[in-house]
Amino acid sequence: MKRKFLLLALLCLSLAGWAQTDSTQKTNQPDTIHVGNMLIVRDGKYNSGNGTEVFTRHYRRSYKPSNISTNWCIIDLGFANYNDGTNYAGAAAQQFAPGATSDWFNLRNGKSVDVNIWLFMQRLNLIKHVVNLKYGLGVELNNYRYTSPIVYSEDPQVEISYDNVRHFKKNKLAADYVTVPLMLNFNFTPHRREGFGFSVGASAGYLYSSRQKIITEEDGKKKQHNDFDLNPWKISWIGELQLGPVKLYGSYATQSMFKKGLDQIPYTVGIRFSNW
Repeated sequence: MKRKFLLLALLCLSLAGWAQTDSTQKTNQPDTIHVGNMLIVRDGKYNSGNGTEVFTRHYRRSYKPSNISTNWCIIDLGFANYNDGTNYAGAAAQQFAPGATSDWFNLRNGKSVDVNIWLFMQRLNLIKHVVNLKYGLGVELNNYRYTSPIVYSEDPQVEISYDNVRHFKKNKLAADYVTVPLMLNFNFTPHRREGFGFSVGASAGYLYSSRQKIITEEDGKKKQHNDFDLNPWKISWIGELQLGPVKLYGSYATQSMFKKGLDQIPYTVGIRFSNW
């Protein structure tokens, strides 16, 4: 009889211990409650000391794009070059640049730069913020650094000659445009500020300033302002690629940068610093 009572007492103690251990494990699991964009986590491990449980709140923020958004002061830094299709044996090229060959117009690698300053760009929602219209206003600053000592003259008419007398340290042709871009934008992640997508379109630029800057050992620095028979309008195909925080741009003109003589089609490529 005593043995049966002892075995029954041990069995009751074992069950009581098992029940206590199971309730402790259960309280270690936090409870979560969703209220709109707010996530409330209830964690039973923390206690204020007077029996009051502590609640931890986490907020989940999602970006909601507006139908019209504006990006101010966008900066582009890139490289400028051109595709030279000039027939230097032809009469037009020889009249504009007597004795010229394609080597005259070679550019220094990494020295011909493109700097664009966009006063603003706007994005207009067309289809669920995935398809948008992008447009803006700014200036394009194209700088072409020549390897050869060529000189633009304007008396009695614009002509390009080869200067083999002076020692050139720097020889640059600059062409600046006021430009309006218009693009169709495809944003594959519309609810992220730094998403993924691309834009394609065209831009129209008007030449407002052009000049040649020369630095020689004999005469120092000289700067000459003239249109040099450059086309007053620059119509270009343009594109933009957005890879999260990295944004790339490119452009390719539809015609030569000169009105006559030379068939040099400019293009640019570089990185864009903007919010979207």
